[in-house]
Amino acid sequence: MASSDMNKPTVAFAHLGCEKNRVDTEHMLGLLAQAGYGVSADESEARVVVVNTCSFIQDAREESVRTLVELAEQGKELIIAGCLAQHFQEELLESLPEAKAIVGTGDYQHIVSVLERVEAGERVNQVSANPIFVGDEHLPRYRTTSEAVAYLKVAEGCDYRCAFCIIPKLRGDQRSRPIESIVAEAQTLASQGVQELVLISQITTNYGLDIYGKPQLAELLRALGEVEIPWIRVHYAYPTGLTPEVLAAYREVPNVLPYLDLPLQHSHPDVLRAMNRPWQADVTAGLLKRIREQLPEAVLRTTFIVGFPGETQDHFEHLLDFVAEQQFDHVGVFTFSPEEGTAAADLADPVAPEVAQDRKERLMALQQPIAAERNATWVGRIVDVLIEQENPSTGEMLGRCSRYAPEVDGEVRVMPGEGGLCAAPGTMVPVRITAANTYDLEGVVVGAKAMVQGALAARRNGI
Repeated sequence: MASSDMNKPTVAFAHLGCEKNRVDTEHMLGLLAQAGYGVSADESEARVVVVNTCSFIQDAREESVRTLVELAEQGKELIIAGCLAQHFQEELLESLPEAKAIVGTGDYQHIVSVLERVEAGERVNQVSANPIFVGDEHLPRYRTTSEAVAYLKVAEGCDYRCAFCIIPKLRGDQRSRPIESIVAEAQTLASQGVQELVLISQITTNYGLDIYGKPQLAELLRALGEVEIPWIRVHYAYPTGLTPEVLAAYREVPNVLPYLDLPLQHSHPDVLRAMNRPWQADVTAGLLKRIREQLPEAVLRTTFIVGFPGETQDHFEHLLDFVAEQQFDHVGVFTFSPEEGTAAADLADPVAPEVAQDRKERLMALQQPIAAERNATWVGRIVDVLIEQENPSTGEMLGRCSRYAPEVDGEVRVMPGEGGLCAAPGTMVPVRITAANTYDLEGVVVGAKAMVQGALAARRNGI
């Protein structure tokens, strides 16, 4: 917790939603700390609580509202920030007397002035109808992740208009940061000891299109290759943007991980057209095959929506066949949620919720043995593992190797090696993978001799 000026209150934060929301929260924390406010993650320590909300799907809205009501019942004064504030604006102020301010997704940079106005007795609506702001390296930041992991927002907003998605309405059109700005922030994070940098935006393969006239992800990755951070991970890599130039950057820049997060949403052309994703029409097995040929070490994650209006049993069987054929490393499945303000909310031929839930369970059941088999291919390899937790009483450590993104994929359970070899949280250590299950791996720390032997074996086996 940051120290505060004697006259400035402590402000608590409750963070909900995605990693983009997390970066916004960290900027608000940084701005308030710079202005002399105390900041805390413990709501009991503060009279005023900033709740950075999510409004992506119904479940997220319900969690945000539940959090707001619980804090209001505790007598807290609320500043409601983020997507729910952008989405519902005046309704929140009308329905929650404890809500002293609402702050939109493009207005979090005003958090200090908002708080000052609230302290002066004003009720504040700080929501821009069309968000245009994107934070940069000059905006203070108070990180909430471990010292070893940081998220870096390379762009904000989205130019696509997928029928099911409300993100453009909540966060505006795509606006990218210049390469120089991103590299400058990455260098600052490197100086803070960051070991893994996760690049985030809504469509990272479209990065730079709005300011350079064409996507510049390959150029960005090559520039970040000069930054001394061991792992750079890219989230939301749309397959249509994975050009030979981009894949070459993945392959040739040593600290860019061959981890591709492909939010495909479906496989059947009819469903994709209904989702207003015509640009994805050529995402076929052939394209994914070319990606794997050009990036042989690729770890592929994707997400699908089942139960979209008009999805027939034949459409769903097509998706099952596609997942069985493609053998993705990681798959997430969501049931369709009709979002007010999106085109899909009014589509005909809705799928019954129980049918959608059954399809989700069937797809996940299909994927589980595939995930287990993909994990099993790592047994016997020596890989770097970023240690995140340790148990001093047993010496056991928990961490992640490059095939696992923070918070969404599996873990590596690590035991000390010969002679008690171990590592502290926030450091990377070579680990021999000894076992695998559906989602996680197990391994043991190895020394220099084992590393050399492992490298020789990998060369012999063509790994």
